[in-house]
Amino acid sequence: MRAEFKTLASGTVTSPFGFVAGAVQSGIRSPNKLDLAILYSEVPCTAAGMFTTNAIKAAPVVLTQKHLRNKRAQAIVVNSGYANACTGKQGIADAEEMARAVADKLGIAPQNVLVASTGVIGTSLPMDRVRAGIDKVTLTKEGGHELAEAIMTTDTFTKEVALHVEAELGTFILGGVAKGAGMIHPNLATMLCFLTTDATVDATFLQSALHTAADSSFNMVTVDGDTSPSDTVVLLANGLAGTKTINAGNGEVFQKALEEVCLRLAECIATDGEGATKLIKVIVEGAVTEAEARKAARTIASSPLVKSAMHGNDPNWGRVLAALGRSGAKVDEGKLTLYLNSFCVTKKGQPVPFNKQEVSNSLDSKEISLKLELNLGRGKATAWGCDLSEEYVTINSAYTS
Repeated sequence: MRAEFKTLASGTVTSPFGFVAGAVQSGIRSPNKLDLAILYSEVPCTAAGMFTTNAIKAAPVVLTQKHLRNKRAQAIVVNSGYANACTGKQGIADAEEMARAVADKLGIAPQNVLVASTGVIGTSLPMDRVRAGIDKVTLTKEGGHELAEAIMTTDTFTKEVALHVEAELGTFILGGVAKGAGMIHPNLATMLCFLTTDATVDATFLQSALHTAADSSFNMVTVDGDTSPSDTVVLLANGLAGTKTINAGNGEVFQKALEEVCLRLAECIATDGEGATKLIKVIVEGAVTEAEARKAARTIASSPLVKSAMHGNDPNWGRVLAALGRSGAKVDEGKLTLYLNSFCVTKKGQPVPFNKQEVSNSLDSKEISLKLELNLGRGKATAWGCDLSEEYVTINSAYTS
């Protein structure tokens, strides 16, 4: 199918028709930071979601999964500062109260409100501030930028994108915001992500499309090997663009656009890893299967030894192969080739002489590429990670103090 994608300047989650948002400084996190936000669609949406694989699930995750059983939603309320995780029955009650408060404010059913929280685990929400904050939120078309700021914790920049898509089925917009910098690892990563579109999308296909897009993007991001109880990715489709109904039979363009939005947000998360100074892109080609390529790429990107070497501009390529070898992917040492950026350092299992200083200088960059050619099949995948710096330890040694 023919299609044209255009990145919207200042694009965000409210770029699609019919979506508005707003955020306030409620005092949950600190007196002078946006920390509570609402995203709202003028009409009910078809909805899909993916959530943490952690066995410990935050109260908002439990509630949102329940509310999404009918594959419908119209609003999302989210706070930063406290994750409302490991808070027992009170946590569930607080998440339910957040949904009711937003439903009353907007005149919709509570089950059509999804809830998300991010921040410190094990501390109950200050519900007096949450209630007052919800009451004060003003929803606007430009409010997506406020929402992107309000969900930040240790993030250093907002993560937003929107694509304008012209296709045979009609013209539509896909937008999204995300947060994530620490406790990031594959199997959804540790993140919040809210995606919106004004296309008309079949509910079953919407869930399938989100799963496929997340697998090649958010599930291929790693910062530190940890996952949280709060991971939430939600996709809302309100149909206000008037496209033909998109489904598994005609959804190729929508799938591609959704994957593009998710990939851009995923790369932003890896770039903004806590204490990170470099984005590490791990490309694996020639694996037996795509699943094995993903396994290999994720293992290498998450290796503390690889991450530390890249931080120090050290072309210690043996660490890359050691991580590959323990990944569980099939490997034949006599067939594999490895590149550090554009420099081939081992080919068909034989070390290639190189100028160490020259390669080290190339690693002194904000973006590093590690490419492995396994030469065993057609499976390929890319993972995104970051270097491991002293600043990461500093940030996480005083996160709650």
